[in-house]
This record gives sequence, C-alpha cells and structure tokens, in this order.
Amino acid sequence: MAEKFKIKKGDKVVITSGRSKGATGEVLHVDRIMDRVVVQGANKVTKHVKPGRATAGGIEEREAPVHVSNVMHADPKDGKPTRVGYKFLDDGRKVRVAKRSGEVIDR
Repeated sequence: MAEKFKIKKGDKVVITSGRSKGATGEVLHVDRIMDRVVVQGANKVTKHVKPGRATAGGIEEREAPVHVSNVMHADPKDGKPTRVGYKFLDDGRKVRVAKRSGEVIDR
C-alpha cells in the first residue's frame, strides 16, 4: 500500500498505458488499499446486472479501476501529462504544483 498518493478524488488525469491510453477524465474514486483509481469515461467494461427492486437489470457499461501507476495528472495549462511537486504559498499552505508548467493543481 502506498504511503500517500499525489492523486485525489476530483483531479483531472490522463491514462498513460493500457487499453484506455490517452484518455482524459476526472478521478471518481481512489482505493488506497489496492493502489487503484476510477477515472470517469475511461477503462469501460460491460457488466451483466441482475434485475432487482430498484433496477431493471441487463447489460450495463461502467468504469473499471486503473492502477495508480498508469495515470498522471493533466497539466492545467495544456492538458498533457505532468509530474507533481509541492510548494508552500505565502500564506503557509502546502499545495501541489504541476512540474510541466508550474501551475497550482489544488483547488
């Protein structure tokens, strides 16, 4: 299990390898135990769902988890993959910074 991820829920990321290479999307879920993230619109799989009280059932398409090593942050300026560093602001906050452009990633 990784000590700390630089990727958090809500970040814009680019998938760097695998079936969905090049896909860009927002992180929907981070699983720190399995070292995986779920990216919106990427790594789609079909799942056969049984009908229940609330759902009709059938074949459903959903996002599958991707290993955290296969995703990189999207640079806020141009959307290309970038590494992440940390920087302290004047008010004392520690923020994540894109190495490619120097832009602040944290909201």
